[in-house]
Amino acid sequence: MKTEDLLLYAVTDRHWLNGRTLAQAVQEAIEGGATFIQLREKNLDHEAFKAEALDIQKLCRQAKIPFVINDDVDLAVEVKADGVHVGQHDMEAGQVRGKIGPDAILGVSAQTVEEALKAEAAGADYLGVGAVFPTGSKEDADDVSAKTLAAICDAVSIPVIAIGGITRDNVTELKDSGIVGIAVISAIFAKDDIRAAAADLKTQTRKALNL
Repeated sequence: MKTEDLLLYAVTDRHWLNGRTLAQAVQEAIEGGATFIQLREKNLDHEAFKAEALDIQKLCRQAKIPFVINDDVDLAVEVKADGVHVGQHDMEAGQVRGKIGPDAILGVSAQTVEEALKAEAAGADYLGVGAVFPTGSKEDADDVSAKTLAAICDAVSIPVIAIGGITRDNVTELKDSGIVGIAVISAIFAKDDIRAAAADLKTQTRKALNL
């Protein structure tokens, strides 16, 4: 994983498929400029989740962008995903690193400097920090202030991406925070034209980060 891979990090959600398959939605996001894909599922059984993971992984490999699975460490290992992303209530980051090995990508969600430092020490490769704006995609997401986001970026040496309620209209508010990219769900996948939404959001994010 390169730092620039984290610029436009797309997290899947089948809630807005509107007749598309998830693979079709992901393909459109990649064509629009998504630089990283996280497969997030909460309600599929193992075999369905595995089949979906293999489909999405194939698209990401063709596009040469990282592919990680949310939460399900065993599945990530089974399908040989590029890595896994875990939250504070999932498996502890050090245990995850032990299961996925030293070369796989480990992303960890953090909302405080303490959580961020602990995740970095446990072997995290990047942090997802949020929710930086109110969000309807994750009902359990607590807000993280701009001050805390900047403090986390200052405290760790690994890349930080912001997540939560980010849109093409408010991404500029994250300027000078220290992040290297953004993670979004509805800002891409809830749009009728996923490809165009991803392209526009990538442009706005590059402007916000002075890239």
